[in-house]
Amino acid sequence: MTQITGKAIAGLIGFMAFGPAGLLFGLVLGHAFDRGLWRALQLSGPEAVHIMRAQFFETTFTLLGFVAKADGRVSEAEVAQTETLFGQLRLNAAQRRSAIEHFKTGSASGFDPAPTVARFNDCLGPRRQAQHTLMAFLIGIALADGTFSETERGALYRLSELLGLPRREVDQLISMVNAQAQFQKRSYQQSSAGGGYRPRSAETELNTAYAALGLKADASDAEIKRRYRKLMSQNHPDKLIAEGVPDELLRVATERAQEITAAYEVIQQARGAK
Repeated sequence: MTQITGKAIAGLIGFMAFGPAGLLFGLVLGHAFDRGLWRALQLSGPEAVHIMRAQFFETTFTLLGFVAKADGRVSEAEVAQTETLFGQLRLNAAQRRSAIEHFKTGSASGFDPAPTVARFNDCLGPRRQAQHTLMAFLIGIALADGTFSETERGALYRLSELLGLPRREVDQLISMVNAQAQFQKRSYQQSSAGGGYRPRSAETELNTAYAALGLKADASDAEIKRRYRKLMSQNHPDKLIAEGVPDELLRVATERAQEITAAYEVIQQARGAK
């Protein structure tokens, strides 16, 4: 009943005011109203969180396939990255099958990501942190093979336009995700070497730390602290849950907080030594 209310009312008003032509125009307007109202009612009920998380899951793995295939083929490194992601997420058998099917859909020749992103936008709305979290996953798959081709960048730009994200934000995210991944690799190497790992260049590591926070080396102490607190707040589990990030993806998303903290500590140590 809810889904026909707008069409009925708008169609009647249009017919009474302008005759048959007004009826048609009213039905079009009413349909748009009903679609928005129905979605609003869906996302205000008890199933809202479930609907958002399911859509986030579907969108993530579909677009992972799209980005992985952007340069013409899904590389072994990208397959390995996806497999690693499956392991990190601890997907059960059903979730794994679903993720693989979505990935295959996105990596199919001629796949158009617009409808997938439209469903994501329709379901989650303009949630900027949810959009950034989604883009971070996609950037990660693009960086998986150690190279970042122009076709992959073009695919990310296309998705950002569909999401309504400006390119400058995407460029900053690419820089940050790349730098944060280096801190993740650094932590792994340290643990593997029993604490004996040392970076080859303290200057390089410091520059990477600034990039991980999306800052330049001339940022003030106050700017650094504000950015660190903002990033930690954005990547807090409660914040991500409210943004519709599924529990499965939450495990990987919150690892960013550890990488951000590692970068912040490097900057603090360097500045404290001066």
